[in-house]
Amino acid sequence: MSEPISALNHASYDGGIARVEECGLQGMITLRGDLSDKVLAKAVKDATGQKVPNQRKALVNGDTGVCWMSTDELLVLVPYAEVEAKLAAMTNALSGVHALAVNVSDARAVFRISGASAREVLGKLAPVELSAEAFQPGQIRRSRLAQVAGAFWMDDADSFRVVCFRSAADYVFNLLKVAAQPGSEVGVY
Repeated sequence: MSEPISALNHASYDGGIARVEECGLQGMITLRGDLSDKVLAKAVKDATGQKVPNQRKALVNGDTGVCWMSTDELLVLVPYAEVEAKLAAMTNALSGVHALAVNVSDARAVFRISGASAREVLGKLAPVELSAEAFQPGQIRRSRLAQVAGAFWMDDADSFRVVCFRSAADYVFNLLKVAAQPGSEVGVY
């Protein structure tokens, strides 16, 4: 039996104004339903230890957490090795509730952009105000990364995590590398 590997097998780029790295395997469950439902909230809490986040918030600690994606959608993050068990428990807990929980782990890729110029790198690719006043750790946005859909949040003041479709992983990695090339600072952030 073959072992799962991430989209780019931990590819990284250190040669520029920020570090870009593919994070490897990440357990991800898309959860759709009424986000105010107490049964759904308990299922999220049991899986992640976190409450249902408010609009445009990401409550993430390491490889576990939950991100607000829309008024009826969350992205639940769990360790990759635990995703099937967490999904089964969540599905069981949501029995009788109008909700949908799906393992999307192998359909996504995750990148980290880190360093003092991380905002500069992402700001070149996404039409989002990324100043420290407008975008802070714990916030998430769904947007475009040049020509593809993506979502990103800040773990801390100098690092972002970016999620995209696995099929676009190579494209996104190359975009991030070009945006991080030496001497490419714009000086906006």
